[in-house]
Amino acid sequence: MNLRFCSNTARVTSRRSFLQQTAAGFGWLAFSALKAQRAACNKSTGNPLAPKKPHFAARAKRVIFLFMEGGPSHLDSFDWRPELARVGGDAKSRYLAPVFDFKPRGESGLMISDAYPQLAQQADELCLLNGMQTNNPGHHQAVVALHTGNENFVRPSVGAWVTYGLGSEADSLPGFVTIDPIVDKGGAANYGSAFLPATFQGTRLSSAARGLPNIRNRTLSGADQRKQLDFVQRANRRLLKQDASNPEIEGLIESAELAFRMQSSVPETLDLSRETQETQRLYGLDDQRTARFGTQCLMARRLAEQGVRFIQLTSNGWDHHSKMREAFEFKATATDKPIAGLIADLKQRDLLRDTLLVWGGEFGRQAGPDNNGGRGHNNKGFTMWMAGGGVKGGLRYGSTDELGREAVAGKMGTHDLHATILHLLGLDHEQLTYHYSGRDFRLTDVSGTVAHDIFS
Repeated sequence: MNLRFCSNTARVTSRRSFLQQTAAGFGWLAFSALKAQRAACNKSTGNPLAPKKPHFAARAKRVIFLFMEGGPSHLDSFDWRPELARVGGDAKSRYLAPVFDFKPRGESGLMISDAYPQLAQQADELCLLNGMQTNNPGHHQAVVALHTGNENFVRPSVGAWVTYGLGSEADSLPGFVTIDPIVDKGGAANYGSAFLPATFQGTRLSSAARGLPNIRNRTLSGADQRKQLDFVQRANRRLLKQDASNPEIEGLIESAELAFRMQSSVPETLDLSRETQETQRLYGLDDQRTARFGTQCLMARRLAEQGVRFIQLTSNGWDHHSKMREAFEFKATATDKPIAGLIADLKQRDLLRDTLLVWGGEFGRQAGPDNNGGRGHNNKGFTMWMAGGGVKGGLRYGSTDELGREAVAGKMGTHDLHATILHLLGLDHEQLTYHYSGRDFRLTDVSGTVAHDIFS
């Protein structure tokens, strides 16, 4: 048997040649178009996180998302329903009356409950979104939808989309940081990048460890690490030359460089001992009840100062099915002073005007009692709020019905919320797309209405 042709691998055609030579070359034309589009998406200064121009003038440069996991009760915090107070009673009644008194706050007269005495002093900075809605009353689905815009499929998170669209102004820190995120109800998918390049996914930090575990190399000096990294990067860049439009390779190169820089930047940025005692008290670091979330908030301010584009903080445990007053008061106390301190600190540093704060959970609570004086899940009407970043302070936008059961005015669904956040950052939610699996994807899917009425 003549094996000459079997061993002559030089005659084996390449995939590109095959596409060129078959089907009248139409396969090659399609491939060329996809390759050009891929190259255009990845065209930059060589750093995927380099700052990018917004679609139009932005009101905000960065976002701090204060996520209250579990679904905080709007009826006992930021949505005053006089009729519920009139007809409601205790745990044995048909409706549960608000468990805290409400009072008009600030010059705007926003009605905020006594559960937030410190935050109430910042009422004129808050824009209450009382007409929020989401599709699903289940924790897992609602949490994932809030973070990614889709409760059924794995999609990039809001922070990943924002960082993809705008890059980052932080040279030595990630563009997207999440502090103490939840590990269930979607877990890492809530700050993941899905089909977007991995460069844009969130970096998880710990408030307890003040940063990242194992941030320092215990065996190699900085100089030796640099030599080692340079050796690896030379190989990576050789590979990149063979496929210059490959975002995965470029992302790997930049991730390695960023990780090296973070060894010095993260400990320095998150060293809260550099703050004055007055500032630490402002965030409640001197009180055991508020110290943990206060640490998150102070870390967020320091990250914002360094140019991090999207920062998420998490307070869990707001799923109050019983003993609403005691349970809600405990969580509100832990977060009230830190959040008020964050707003005041950003304002005095002239950062609040271009920093968008977003507060809220995955849904709200029912008007009726549930399990010994608590409240069940309510996805049909609840409250979130924004502050700074180009929104009107002292504004109540939207409302629920007289008992707080369902949004009836100024309705904002999840896609509407995301479209509004992107717009404040100078991004058109319909133009911010990524081509994957044969079509263009976007955070807001095929819907989303911007709430222009809340803009200052």
